Amino acid sequence: MWTSTQYRQLVRGSAWYDLIVTAAFATPWTFAALHGVLTTLSRTLELPGELPVFEPVHMLMANLLGSVVCVWAVLRIRDPQIIYGRYDAVARFLFAAWQAYALLHGASSLLVGFLFFELAWGVAQVLPVRASSRASPLPQGVRVSPD
Repeated sequence: MWTSTQYRQLVRGSAWYDLIVTAAFATPWTFAALHGVLTTLSRTLELPGELPVFEPVHMLMANLLGSVVCVWAVLRIRDPQIIYGRYDAVARFLFAAWQAYALLHGASSLLVGFLFFELAWGVAQVLPVRASSRASPLPQGVRVSPD
């Protein structure tokens, strides 16, 4: 169970993760470079599955994903509300489902790492948040004596 402060930090942390991981998807030039790195990594490690060459429409979809996720991440960094964390968890479970689907249909096993983090962030963000107490804590050093 999270406190509301901890949960807001979690939402902000997941947003920073998203921004760092997906920023390269946001433009055709950065995605082309990332695709090259991932292709080389996959070949070097001799990983199963395919990481195909992207046609213009594939590139468009990757860039749309990167753009939307980056905007969503910046929103959560600037204003990490609990409700945003709940919506983000749903999005992560959807992404995880599509990543698992792609893996089952021959996509590069590089996706396994992304799938792990989607599930981890999603599970963390569906855990309960403790309701805030309406009573304010006593200042440090103040003692309450019985009358």
